Amino acid sequence: MHKFTLLSLGGACLLSLSAQAAFTTKVPEQVAFFDQLRAHCGKAYEGKLVAGGREGDGFTSQRLVMHVRVCEEDQIQIPFHVGENASRTWILTQTGAGILLKHDHRQPDGSDDESTMYGGHTLERGYGNYQRFPADDYSKDLFTRLGFPQSNGNVWHMQVYPDRFTYHLTRDAREFRIDFDLTKPVEAPPAPWGYR
Repeated sequence: MHKFTLLSLGGACLLSLSAQAAFTTKVPEQVAFFDQLRAHCGKAYEGKLVAGGREGDGFTSQRLVMHVRVCEEDQIQIPFHVGENASRTWILTQTGAGILLKHDHRQPDGSDDESTMYGGHTLERGYGNYQRFPADDYSKDLFTRLGFPQSNGNVWHMQVYPDRFTYHLTRDAREFRIDFDLTKPVEAPPAPWGYR
């Protein structure tokens, strides 16, 4: 609950907001998107690579599982397991100006991977079943520093329908897409690396 205080200074009344409170606006389409994901909290689903797979890419021929593991009021955490690799967690946060997507990458000991917390923020309202996240400045700086400037054009797309969740990456001359079957929950995998 926000705490407001009415102050009188020289006959003028000012409305002050406590330091802990913040004015935020939630967009209905983005709230609907969050709610659709939140409906799957605690469940895990198997996916299929439908675009962008290449032999030896670390994804082809691996079992792909997403787990809607943590659902808070303004944040959803979705570990993405690739075979035995539990290094990836998608973190979606409602910021008051939209939705922020970050990719938390960890080493097996739980420490940060050198390529971590990249992603982007929505720039438009989107739809209740679709949101788009162009790479942010932090990600562009990271990709450039790591020698992958071509990734500066990354745009991540997420779609959620009653029967399917799609994680989709696009940029010039590159597409990567996984569809997860939401009609068939699977056993939830262990916690991702670095999480309890």
